[in-house]
Amino acid sequence: MSPAAALVHNLRNRLSKPTAYRLFDIQLKRRITLSPSLTRFVFGGSDVALMRTLAPDQRVKLLFPSANGEPSNLPKQGDWRAPLRDLSPERVPPMRSYTIRNLRLEAGELDIDFVLHGVTGPATRWATQAKAGAPLQIAAPNAAYTDDPGGYEWQPPQGMRKVLLIGDETALPAIAGILEELAHHPDTPQVQVFIEVPEESDCQNLVCGPNTKIHWLPRASLGKQHGDGMILAARELASLPPRRLQAKACAVLQELDLDNQRLWERASARHNEFYAWVAGESTAVMAIRRFFIHECGMDRKALTLMGYWKLGRSLG
Repeated sequence: MSPAAALVHNLRNRLSKPTAYRLFDIQLKRRITLSPSLTRFVFGGSDVALMRTLAPDQRVKLLFPSANGEPSNLPKQGDWRAPLRDLSPERVPPMRSYTIRNLRLEAGELDIDFVLHGVTGPATRWATQAKAGAPLQIAAPNAAYTDDPGGYEWQPPQGMRKVLLIGDETALPAIAGILEELAHHPDTPQVQVFIEVPEESDCQNLVCGPNTKIHWLPRASLGKQHGDGMILAARELASLPPRRLQAKACAVLQELDLDNQRLWERASARHNEFYAWVAGESTAVMAIRRFFIHECGMDRKALTLMGYWKLGRSLG
């Protein structure tokens, strides 16, 4: 086989192999109001049966109508990002990351929860106006891809006895899914949960195990600003492991420029009794990161820390 023929052969093989993530067409079926700030969007369509999810914090990207109002219509097979780069600015579909709340393959339904408190961008604009039947495209894990597609961070270590979950309303869908998974854990650990939400009426009844304690931190009732409740939970309310001095670990802790860098660190410990999963506004997560590692001497390998968004930038 000539070099040119071999190149074509390898290219065809790559194109024919299923990709970890691919585009799917979905349509809005119905919307369910969960609280004043949270709405569940139930999507359907034949493509839903071709998706998969591996964890309760599985991330996907929704592609919303472009600036000129056109729904996304990118090719569902192959490299969809290449034609995306060729579009003129007014035709580029804005993309936003969300968490799969539920995937019901037999029913052909997909649930995604939106944080809604006014129109703050293309996602909330669409969500405020969308009617049943409205089309979207979604980049989600491909069921035809048999390896691990990634796109999730909930990978708790073996032997965990204590779990700490801290997040704001943007992390609530993932936390709710994590609690449901832990409720069926064969050896249920002790779970502390702290969820910051806009209002007291945003507190919800979540499915959880007998060893779980959920603490809601509504900003309006507490007189707090965004992120203050999360930091309060980490510094004063949570029951943490005994403090350890780890000068070496503290010395290598890198401060991040949140204007240009994303805070996204996943726990890597395979076996640990304590595990923390923290997600929400980046500045708050950064403060918690600094406290846990610098002041408490926690093992970074047991911490998952994610800045889902940054105050001052559009949520949707």
